[in-house]
Amino acid sequence: MDLAWVETYRGARDRDGLRLRPGERLLAGGTWLFSEPQPAVTGLVDLTAMAWKAWEPLPDGGLRMAATCTVQQARSAPWPDPALAGRCADALLMSFKVQSAATLGGNLCLGLPAGAMVALTAALAGEVVLWTPDGGERRVPVPGFVRDAGVVDLRPGEVLRAVELPGPALRRPTAFRRAALTDHGRSAALVIGRRDPDAVVLTVTASVPRPVVLALPPTATGAAVRDAVADACGATGWFADPHGAADWRAAQTVRLAAEVHAELGEVVP
Repeated sequence: MDLAWVETYRGARDRDGLRLRPGERLLAGGTWLFSEPQPAVTGLVDLTAMAWKAWEPLPDGGLRMAATCTVQQARSAPWPDPALAGRCADALLMSFKVQSAATLGGNLCLGLPAGAMVALTAALAGEVVLWTPDGGERRVPVPGFVRDAGVVDLRPGEVLRAVELPGPALRRPTAFRRAALTDHGRSAALVIGRRDPDAVVLTVTASVPRPVVLALPPTATGAAVRDAVADACGATGWFADPHGAADWRAAQTVRLAAEVHAELGEVVP
């Protein structure tokens, strides 16, 4: 829809251009911003004018993903195993047109429980790179960046510049499980596992208000995995909305976590 209250539009060409005036909002893909009325928004500052590369290699073989990297570009990045990125992108259940516009940074800044790019970057030990208004930067692990449903650790004047994913995490075997009320419904529980040398690292999203990450011994029993996940997620609180009741999400989550752990526990890292 049109933002009827918008009076100004400008492209940001440098960091000074990212300083927002009263009523201005940053614009990247705009798939959420344009989805509902925004009466408080009177100006748009286009982040894409910064012309950041969608992704760049890191010295350790990792990836630096720009905030303006679209979901389509993210799934096409040079992942050691592209299957996980593809499944996370598909979990968003958006059309190819939306995937070509929606951005990694937008998905993270919304901080929604079902944010699949949040799940992907949290599961791969991602770190959010924030530009601070004094010209410096601040770094926050993805699980700590999303604090609650729709609440993120973005301070006044800060801009999400990129997410860095370390090479060792990208090269680890992974497993993915997802549950929803319908085959094509919004994610109600999403569990991603990563097989590290001494642990199976489980990342839970969608069924909890913020990402929950826990590392378990590869030899842990199914019962121990279910108990550990139930305790960790229970401490955060189970999320509930029309896409799934809290108790149902909890049951699905512990089931999926046990499946992921069993799959990766047998993998040689």
